[in-house]
Amino acid sequence: MPRFERALVWFRRDLRDHDHAALAAALQDARAVYCAFVFDRAILDALAERADRRVEFIMAALVELHDALVARGGGLIVRHGFATEKIPALARELGVDAVFVNRDYEPDAKRRDAQVAAALQESGIGFHPSKDQAIFDGDEVLTRAGTPFSVFTPYKNAWLAALQPADLAPHVTESDGGALAPAPACSSLPTMAGIGFACTNLAELPIETGMSGARAMFARFLERIDRYGETRDHPAKKGSASNLSMHLRFGTISVRTVAREAHARMLEGDAEAAGAATWLSELIWRDFYFMILDRHPRVVTQAFKPEYDAIAFPSDPARFAAWCEGRTGYPLIDAAQRHLNATGMMHNRLRMVSASFLVKDLHVDWRKGERYFAARLNDYDLSANNGGWQWAASTGCDAQPWFRIFNPVTQSERFDSDGAFIRAHLPELLRVPARCIHAPWKMTPPEQLEYGVVIGADYPAPLVDHDAARKTTLALYDLGNRRGGTDPH
Repeated sequence: MPRFERALVWFRRDLRDHDHAALAAALQDARAVYCAFVFDRAILDALAERADRRVEFIMAALVELHDALVARGGGLIVRHGFATEKIPALARELGVDAVFVNRDYEPDAKRRDAQVAAALQESGIGFHPSKDQAIFDGDEVLTRAGTPFSVFTPYKNAWLAALQPADLAPHVTESDGGALAPAPACSSLPTMAGIGFACTNLAELPIETGMSGARAMFARFLERIDRYGETRDHPAKKGSASNLSMHLRFGTISVRTVAREAHARMLEGDAEAAGAATWLSELIWRDFYFMILDRHPRVVTQAFKPEYDAIAFPSDPARFAAWCEGRTGYPLIDAAQRHLNATGMMHNRLRMVSASFLVKDLHVDWRKGERYFAARLNDYDLSANNGGWQWAASTGCDAQPWFRIFNPVTQSERFDSDGAFIRAHLPELLRVPARCIHAPWKMTPPEQLEYGVVIGADYPAPLVDHDAARKTTLALYDLGNRRGGTDPH
């Protein structure tokens, strides 16, 4: 028998009507289930730009979610304001007995949920969180000593050992018990302008929106997943990435859906299954970083390894601006940054290389780069972004050793060997041949004239010398108790 007459499901980063833990729990426990989403001003007001692809992506996903809920007899109530005020008020207005949500691991989100839960309790309304955006959370994957992991590989091994079919099974949201309740007649979805935002170039990007877009993109990725291990590091190769990160970030597809398919393919065990195994590892990294943020919220502003907070990065504003704008004189770095600025997208290999360059070549504090990515990335997720930046800066858990420093030219030669990605985003280097494009400043004056790019005029000279910058980095990171090493890159 249902415990509640009415319940409210508060959608956040889970914009789908299927395989949804909170929705499934509400339909099991309540006779009538309302659904709501809040454009939370606590988040929106902090955005620097009034044209933000993420807001537009959410809006498109909400339209599709609302239609799907209507088709099932329900609907989506959308509010604009502070969620800490809107959700308790809506719960009282609807006369619900309980509010169901999927857990969030970010410190601000946890504080928000605690505030909402307290306000609901004052009205006698329950607050019921479920695990949804991670396969494992809380104490489900621990070391043998019963403590959280701080290194990825043993975490991954324990994660795989713990995995059972039930962990990847979908949450059933078609129930014989409770039923979806229609949104009140006065409810309507707002427009972008109505919440103070303008449209962007989202429609021009290779990102289809909503649940249907996620399904279509995932189906296409499954056709090439076997090649993922071979292509994943090459940004110019078509299909080198799944392009699903934005969908996973906003929950238009369930992580169980994608992990289930990848795991099943991995278990087939043939040579081609290595691609699925590699991609599954990326999903496990996602769980790992959720866990780190959940257990160590201080990483938002501090190094996971506290001793690295003693590093005195010069953080030259001019160098930081050059990196942001893609005018460092290192083509792969500049192409990556300009692509990010134009599209909100950045290939994972380029995220690592660009982050390493900012910290270990330009000697800018990793937090500045992390905040820049946070403002620009379509798929921005605090846990993964923080984890990635601390990895590149060698300040985090499972970090790259501090004396390993990516050589931006070598990385360019290895992963964009013919310069296709560079030329796509640096038109001034369009005519430069592959043998020169990774370090164009080495071209002779006659070559520069022949290929139509004068270094220092048409394209910047290198902002720093990598070898000299590397020596400075080794000195910065040697805090008196470390020894230098060689750069294997």
